[in-house]
Amino acid sequence: MPSQARPSLFGMTSIRRILPAPEGWPEPPAPDAYYGLAGDIVGAIAPHTEADPVAVLVQLLVACGALIGRGGWFEVEATRHYTNEFSVLVGDSALSRKGSALGHVKRLLGEVEEDFPTRMKKGLSSGEGVVWLLRDPSGRDARAPDPGAPDRRLLLTEPEFARVLSGRELSSLSPVLREAWDGEDLETLTRNSPLRATEAHLALIGHITAAELRHCSTTISIANGFLNRFLFVACRRTQLLPEGGERDPLGNTGLKDRLAQALEHARGAGQLRLHSSAKTYWSDRYKEMSKRSMDGVTGALTARAEAHSIRLALIYALLDGASSIKVEHLQAAFALWEYAARSAVWAFGDATGDPLAEQIHRTLLDNPMGLTRTQVHELQHRNRPAAQIREALAALEQTGRAEKSRRSQTGGRPAELWTAITPERTTTPERSDGPVLTRVA
Repeated sequence: MPSQARPSLFGMTSIRRILPAPEGWPEPPAPDAYYGLAGDIVGAIAPHTEADPVAVLVQLLVACGALIGRGGWFEVEATRHYTNEFSVLVGDSALSRKGSALGHVKRLLGEVEEDFPTRMKKGLSSGEGVVWLLRDPSGRDARAPDPGAPDRRLLLTEPEFARVLSGRELSSLSPVLREAWDGEDLETLTRNSPLRATEAHLALIGHITAAELRHCSTTISIANGFLNRFLFVACRRTQLLPEGGERDPLGNTGLKDRLAQALEHARGAGQLRLHSSAKTYWSDRYKEMSKRSMDGVTGALTARAEAHSIRLALIYALLDGASSIKVEHLQAAFALWEYAARSAVWAFGDATGDPLAEQIHRTLLDNPMGLTRTQVHELQHRNRPAAQIREALAALEQTGRAEKSRRSQTGGRPAELWTAITPERTTTPERSDGPVLTRVA
């Protein structure tokens, strides 16, 4: 099922206001990321939405991976990689149009597969709640046996992903989601009604702002591998459409039929292997990814480059109707993964992974004249040990986000004054020089 010539991502006949990327924004994905059927779909939608094309692309791939289920996989030693992926879109709240991008995907898949709405749930409550949605049948209660989940494919969306990272339920959610991404059976060992979900196929899409992500990500969620199971994708509003776009941009394109056929094929594809022409390419890139390393938080968050890349390549191949993973599928996957890695660097930057340090940094930004260590302690309502304050300030200093100086005090020794170092980059989606007005024929 080869890719057809697709329209330009911005090929619409109307007045559009193209928004330039903010200063410091990650370089966009290479064109290879828009390979194949997924790229054709995004190319048809993009001129008719203010959402970032990469936001449409990633959510489309993740959602299709959820619908494919365990019918297609790639095996590494004794580990099977299925098409279930986790992604978090990072961008300013309403302005980045993350929800608009997801809306296009939901509508498309709802038209292609009638039962898609039943395969999609909104919100993450607890680990037990996730297992319940995918649970096995149970006959423990003879009067009312539980038939279990009728289908083990599930796409979870969480438009307020900050609630997951900062909520009390993360301790139960984290191990369940890690096991789900790994393709393991899920289980909750509650005393009265233990739950089990075998062969569960869970995909996940979250939305968050960069500020929330930096504040809510803890050293624990980074160190235990929870967050590196997610693709972090920076997205923004890329254009203004005062008159809106076509209501059904995929109408009369044949893309819906192509997608339906691709999903049907994918669910019975079985094991995919690397095409003979792709083995050397994969080996070279695998070695490169294994050698490449980053320090600190971003290094920990990009530690699963190989696994994410092969899962994305698997999805691209299955949507292509292929029986093996070819060079073009790997190239598409690497292009998207590399953008996700750049997004992680942009979103986390020099974040410490310490919520207290991030909170103190925001306080220092609100007090540009600086604060003494005593004032910082007081603003924490003195409910933090002095040692924790000291460690948080040291972390900010080490990452170049705060600096200390000495301020003279009358009748005493100089006080230690802490001042935030203002980041040079901005995360606002529109720059002060305004949008570029264009008319495309």
